[in-house]
Amino acid sequence: MLVLSVGGLVTGLVTAIIIIAFVVVALIVSRYKKCPSDKIMVIYGQVGSTKDGQSRSAKCVHGGASFVWPFFQAYEFMDLTPMSIQVDLRNALSKQNIRIDVPSRFTVGISTETGVMQNAAERLLGLGLNDIQELAKDIIFGQLRLVIATMDIEEINTDRDKFLEAVSRNVETELKKIGLRLINVNVTDITDESGYIDALGKEAAAKAINDAKKSVAEQNRDGSVGEANAQRDQRVRVAEANSIAIAGENAALAEISKSNASRREIEAESMRLATSAEKIAEARALEESYAAQMKAELARAEREKATLEADVIVKSEIEKKKIEIEADAVAERIRREAQGEADAIYAKMEAEARGIQAKLMKQAEGYLEIVRATGSANEAAILMITDKLEDIVAKQVEAISNLKIDKITVWDSGANSDGTSTTANFAQSLIKAVPPMNEIFKMAGMELPSYLGKELKTEEKIEK
Repeated sequence: MLVLSVGGLVTGLVTAIIIIAFVVVALIVSRYKKCPSDKIMVIYGQVGSTKDGQSRSAKCVHGGASFVWPFFQAYEFMDLTPMSIQVDLRNALSKQNIRIDVPSRFTVGISTETGVMQNAAERLLGLGLNDIQELAKDIIFGQLRLVIATMDIEEINTDRDKFLEAVSRNVETELKKIGLRLINVNVTDITDESGYIDALGKEAAAKAINDAKKSVAEQNRDGSVGEANAQRDQRVRVAEANSIAIAGENAALAEISKSNASRREIEAESMRLATSAEKIAEARALEESYAAQMKAELARAEREKATLEADVIVKSEIEKKKIEIEADAVAERIRREAQGEADAIYAKMEAEARGIQAKLMKQAEGYLEIVRATGSANEAAILMITDKLEDIVAKQVEAISNLKIDKITVWDSGANSDGTSTTANFAQSLIKAVPPMNEIFKMAGMELPSYLGKELKTEEKIEK
């Protein structure tokens, strides 16, 4: 029985060891992660430290496999798929202070370079493709404007390789800081609102056309000169053949007494013809050469004229645009100032009108209360005139109060027929010049109240 129990214990122990080993192997297999070739596996958590003793934030694996410790480590994948970003840069300021449009397309992707891949793990882990594209797009916009600001338009338009190299260098440096790399740059068509680039294209086209015309003229000139030289050689060789034939005839006719004379005449004639032919050929060649040079000079003058017109027109258009913008700004400022002054005057006049209206309304309310108190409009008017009577009389008296009388001389006998003094009558007449109170009431369309006095009739006046 003891033997059986020991054997069973050993069997159970072996079985437990096998089970534990199987679990350990299964755990190791399940935590051993392989990284695809189009992805980067980022292991974070307790991932060790760098050579200088600082703890690492993440461990990046590309194209291999690594064991991920349970509970202490976790992992995620970052996609290496290239991203195409459309960058339509508008109104970028060049070195010449001319704004241009540079539509372009950039292809970027997460870098697999060791240091740059670590930057991507720290800054891009967990972001989607759209978020990464927007981040890269902002960086590209800034660097593209910076490169354009350091180059002339001619440099950007003609030396496209230099422009793309500068853009790639600046953009690549900034993208590496967030873990990206630049794969490709494609700039489509560069344009500007002022038409400067179009003018440069027209100038280049005109120059190419003029160069082609000049080349054609030079080829025509060389062909004409070659043809003249060939004709000259032909005539010389014909003359030489004739000369040999004549020399043979002279040798055959040596016995004739006139053979020497004839031979000299023939030689002289041949020499004259050959010389004349050479001179004529040279003259024609020079004439054709001068004609070709004249055409070339005319073509060069046209090219220089077109270049000058392009420079003047472009500068004139830019200056015209600048003057128009400044004139519009001045006109807008004057219009706004005039509008502000008009609004201020209108507000002031409106306030004054409201004050006058309020005053008249109060006066009308006061007049209405007076009419209600007196019982009729006529009585109210009499009451108001009575109230102002002192002021009215004062105004009448003031009419003569300012008369300056330095001296009054009266020439009379000293007394009137009724015994009154002449001087007294003069003062009385002067006082009578002031309109009586009854006349003042009549001018207002009213009668003097009876308690203030009664006007005498004509008979009563006569009696008095």
